[in-house]
Amino acid sequence: MSRFLPLLRLALLASCCLAGGAGFASAPAPTPAEPVHAGAQAALPAPVLAALQRAKVAPEALSAVVLPVQGESGRLLWQGELLRNPASVMKLVTTYAALELLGPAYTWQTPVYVDGQMHGDTLRGSVYIQGRGDPKLVVERVWLLLRRLQAQGIRKIDGDIVLDRSAFVLEPHDAGEFDGEPWRPYNVAPDALLVNFNALTLDFIPDVAAGVARIGHEPPLAGMEIPATVPLAAPGSACGDWRAQLQADFAQPGRITLAGSYPAACGERLWSVAPADPASFGPRAIAGMWRALGGTLGGMVRQGSVPAGLQPAFASTSPALSEIVRDINKYSNNVMARQLLLSLALEQGGSGTLQAAQAVLGQWWSGHGGQAQELVLDNGAGLSREGRISALALARLLQQAWASPVMPELLSSLPITGVDGTLRRRKGLAQGAGHLKTGSLRDVAAIAGYTQGKSGRRYVLVAIVNHANALAARPALDALVDWVWAER
Repeated sequence: MSRFLPLLRLALLASCCLAGGAGFASAPAPTPAEPVHAGAQAALPAPVLAALQRAKVAPEALSAVVLPVQGESGRLLWQGELLRNPASVMKLVTTYAALELLGPAYTWQTPVYVDGQMHGDTLRGSVYIQGRGDPKLVVERVWLLLRRLQAQGIRKIDGDIVLDRSAFVLEPHDAGEFDGEPWRPYNVAPDALLVNFNALTLDFIPDVAAGVARIGHEPPLAGMEIPATVPLAAPGSACGDWRAQLQADFAQPGRITLAGSYPAACGERLWSVAPADPASFGPRAIAGMWRALGGTLGGMVRQGSVPAGLQPAFASTSPALSEIVRDINKYSNNVMARQLLLSLALEQGGSGTLQAAQAVLGQWWSGHGGQAQELVLDNGAGLSREGRISALALARLLQQAWASPVMPELLSSLPITGVDGTLRRRKGLAQGAGHLKTGSLRDVAAIAGYTQGKSGRRYVLVAIVNHANALAARPALDALVDWVWAER
């Protein structure tokens, strides 16, 4: 049976803190380091160097900048002007730009249109749902949208439910291109009508007496074959890599198969996946949820456009941008960041294309003193081989953000060291003292944001490692945060 999934857990499952896999090349070697600016520390702190040595990462693979939140007197500048792949730290550029250009109270509207005549509780016509890029049209809100449709008196639709996705104009997307794992929710493409991040959550519940794990799922997907149970593994089996033990196949459109077993020792577990044929996810979810609410549909759920001149019956309103930005940065949600970038293009440039989005953000970057050669922007999320930024340029942008009216919203969106988001497991001297965005790819480890010294002074900190062993070098980034705390 289908179970209700809390939004926070879905946000975590749909996010990317680590991505990699087949075909991901190491970042190109950087150009030689620039001279250290006057007043900056010329050598890396000893704890950072020691951590890099343990990770077998050369210091030349690291760029690190520590500046006071106001002023140019650098506490540390190490290869700050080199272009590096920042991974998800790139989201800081996208979210700060959005907060300034759209405003923290900005919301997305998803209008619903009714075209036809009512006869009792039957609509002799069709319903149209028009996507406008809402990044958080999750299961709970789709249920409410459909309930509002029923509150119009509609229980039966003779025609179709038509989904209008025309607000974004996108190039074809290969979900497996980045790392060969197209079922990972972080590989989902943006969509003007993105339903529940195009992600299905499977809920495994062991029933030892019956010898099976029962499988619930959310949302209900019409025409999707999903096993109701899977055998339990042999008694005494350790939980271990329970996903691999299931031997799942997500490659078949309209079907999920599980050829393995599930260890009872795991207890109840959730697994969020992006099924094959992403274009069918929205129609399947809308059809399944409409029927689950007792509605009937004479036609089908299909793609299409709202007829000219038709006025909306109502609209679903998203949470405010300040909340969206919090989800993006706390949990490093890639598809939400990409939705946000395209929404900037739609609102500021009048066209929901990636090229328009890059132009809007490029103009904003230039208006903040950024040089074109300091930023290579692609999708705005950092899930990329091509994205580049210099640590010094990002640090200076964060200094500007500190003086911006939207600083409180940006700061509160960042993970707190040792407390929440992608830094909840981080332990160290500076626990609770940093508001820092993380970035991780197979050969990238990065951290950027604001941190505090024990004196109470606050600093901008940006550190990026591009190296085949980058993930092993994350303790060096932690050591840098602790160094700022201890030294100042």
